[in-house]
Amino acid sequence: MLWDTGLPDAVTAMPDGLRPPDPRGIFWRRPKTLAGELEQLGLKPAEIRYVAVSHSHPDHIGNIGLFAQSMLLVQKAEYESAPTLSKPDLPTTRLEGDRDVFGDGSVTIVSTPGHTVGHQSLLVKLPKTGAVMLTGDAVHFKDNWDNLRVPSMNFNQDQTLASMRKIAEILAREKAQLWINHDKAQREGLKMAPGFYE
Repeated sequence: MLWDTGLPDAVTAMPDGLRPPDPRGIFWRRPKTLAGELEQLGLKPAEIRYVAVSHSHPDHIGNIGLFAQSMLLVQKAEYESAPTLSKPDLPTTRLEGDRDVFGDGSVTIVSTPGHTVGHQSLLVKLPKTGAVMLTGDAVHFKDNWDNLRVPSMNFNQDQTLASMRKIAEILAREKAQLWINHDKAQREGLKMAPGFYE
């Protein structure tokens, strides 16, 4: 299973990165292609059984078209609100709430709306590392988490706060680590592909 597909691989070939039309917008770079990172792990996109995306923003679904044979796992509300998810015509399972992906509790998709209408996070239980909660954009930065701050661009403030409370309950129950997708300071301390956690 692959969680989020990141920016399109084409951004790697842009020497100055992908500049937004609005100069105040987000400036994106991609140093390596997703296809190349999978290859380092000895995998081809066709070997990925499931692709789950936290939500439909371009920095999370940019390479979704690489996985034409994979089953897309996405909340029904997100799928129905985002035409970009249906464009690649992928086989899709539209979820309505939490889902134990493999039926053994090792990987659970957790419905965490608020950033978008159908945002979801991922709880992964690893034998040596323990439980890890991948928040997608349910939490943007550690400061958001520590101070219960909701970014102004979020779809729904109340849903975001409820999702943060839900994540906090899961962290306490599972003794899980919180991994915040866009928190640069935290990310710099984590292993990146081809590194891995057991």
